[in-house]
Amino acid sequence: MKRFLPVSELARDERFVHLNIEDVIFDPRNGTPETRDRRRGLSADHHESAEGARQLMHGIFVGEIQALEGAGRTCFDFDTATGRTAGVDEVPFELKLDMARQCWDEARHVEISIKLSEHMGTEIGEFAEQTMLYAAACNEDPVMRLAGVNRALEGLAIDVFNTMREFGKATGDPVLEFCEDWMLADEVTHVKMGSDWLRSITADDPDRRQRALEFQRTVDKLFSFGGFRGESEDSPVHLARKFRELAGFSEAEISDLVDTAAEAYAEAQAMQAR
Repeated sequence: MKRFLPVSELARDERFVHLNIEDVIFDPRNGTPETRDRRRGLSADHHESAEGARQLMHGIFVGEIQALEGAGRTCFDFDTATGRTAGVDEVPFELKLDMARQCWDEARHVEISIKLSEHMGTEIGEFAEQTMLYAAACNEDPVMRLAGVNRALEGLAIDVFNTMREFGKATGDPVLEFCEDWMLADEVTHVKMGSDWLRSITADDPDRRQRALEFQRTVDKLFSFGGFRGESEDSPVHLARKFRELAGFSEAEISDLVDTAAEAYAEAQAMQAR
């Protein structure tokens, strides 16, 4: 099997259409005219919040596929039994066990997300798939993968799942509320694994840790989507402080994430004003 599989070689059928992160950076719901054409079966009188929830659910679904693929690649790419690549180090066996456990969780999340998509009235391929999560999982440094995927993108999943759980509660949808609560618990574990391993592997290499945290901040800024995730009332997804703390984020790191989201929002506003 090929090591370090690029995004272009991901296995997808004709239902899936890939979208570049640049195309959605200021529109987290894939709302450009081109991607609106990918919608099927939605009438004009659907309530905006319900439609947004369906779009978000589809984004969760494809994100779970990529998280499964990324964790599986980490198990394989850094295993000496599969052959060595110049400049690539073996990772601790216990880390590969954690990634294997995450694969199991993500496979279950994919199944849950398919059922939830059906429950919420959407279908596979109705919205485009952006592949930034898997791209972050292709880094040749496993510490960068932990920072970009487990800490940044799985961290975003904490915020999204908590927001969707609250949406289910507010709209009287116990199915959505229960499923999001279940997946939220797994995501806290995934982020905590990333936090613990990043600190463990870089314990004697502060420069490598700093590079990883800078990469994490870049990914966090991209996925703040110009105010999509933050602590303001206007943010569709609210930062889940309590669960972030359980996942190994310090108060300083959470505050930095709030500042990053605010920067992304300010930059988006400035761009729209031009």
